[in-house]
Amino acid sequence: MIAIWVKVKVKPGLRQRFLDAIEVDALGSEGDEPGCARFNVLQDVGNENVYYFYEVYADDAALAAHRAAPHYAVWRAAADTLDGPIERIDCRTVFPADPKYWFPK
Repeated sequence: MIAIWVKVKVKPGLRQRFLDAIEVDALGSEGDEPGCARFNVLQDVGNENVYYFYEVYADDAALAAHRAAPHYAVWRAAADTLDGPIERIDCRTVFPADPKYWFPK
């Protein structure tokens, strides 16, 4: 499985536009992509313009399908709302170890 931790900083005046776009992507990812186990969006408590995404995908093919999905295009179209580069950390899931936890269907 592939896990990704992403940090973005949003331009203050464009926060709602960013939130609208990332909501479409997050809900579409979990709802429409069988290979996406998790797509959470979190806000930093110390800076309301900093957000984190926690994403889990079955494999490279699932991540490629995510990037080809229409909801991903909505998120990418809102890239001008970001204040600086996207910070991405690639991870590996450890616990829970059972794949059935991530993909119970």
